[in-house]
Amino acid sequence: MPTAQTATRTPRAPKADQACLDAVDLARAAAEETAGVVGVGEHLAAVPEAERVLTHVFACTHPGYAGWHWSVTVVRASRAKVVTVDEVVLLPGDGSLLAPRWIPWAERVGPGDVTAGLLHAAPADDARLEPGYTGGEHAADTDPAEASAARVVVAELGLGRERVLTRTGRDEATQRWLAGPPGPDNNLTRQAPGVCETCGFFTRLQGGLGVLFGACTNAFSASDGQVVSVDHGCGAHSGVVEEDHSEELPSPVWETIDWEQSGSLFD
Repeated sequence: MPTAQTATRTPRAPKADQACLDAVDLARAAAEETAGVVGVGEHLAAVPEAERVLTHVFACTHPGYAGWHWSVTVVRASRAKVVTVDEVVLLPGDGSLLAPRWIPWAERVGPGDVTAGLLHAAPADDARLEPGYTGGEHAADTDPAEASAARVVVAELGLGRERVLTRTGRDEATQRWLAGPPGPDNNLTRQAPGVCETCGFFTRLQGGLGVLFGACTNAFSASDGQVVSVDHGCGAHSGVVEEDHSEELPSPVWETIDWEQSGSLFD
């Protein structure tokens, strides 16, 4: 009976087939045919893969493939005397130069990448959007029965936007804006005399985003026409009063000339 302490057997390494081991020239010729101008260097190793299957390893001499090597697998069929080439590949070694990890297009696109002439389609299952007839963030503002009736009318007439922002979309925008230039953590705000919430040029957004954000309407501000948070700030705050640089002139000094003799001044 097997016991709890049954010893596990270590797989035995395959033995190198002598015919495959001697097929260095065959493997080199196959590597050179595939390599072309990339080049094949010295023979580095012979690694048994299985019974009558062995891989010859050659150095790659091309400077653009530092640390890479050619791997040529040869095989001999059972009872056959002729060795054939099974596979030729160029593989990276330790410390070799590799191409960056492939990133799908949808993951490579970042904020601000959609410029003039480019199109960026929102996925059908985009968590930031929902059908517009649901009422979006204002769906809970009215009686459920009234809201349901309104959705039916809107759907039938095709009114309103087809898709509107979801809570997820608003939360992502809030986090992105607060952490970026529109937020409070930047030199522009730290050196400002006041925050946007107290500025006359600050116009709040509508809906839920209006609790934390608005738009700047000051043409002299670096944030003009942009979304800014209520605790953002700049030097063009409406509370900045122009200093009065005018100086009060001193009282005039009158000097009177007294002539002891009569006569003309031109005599």
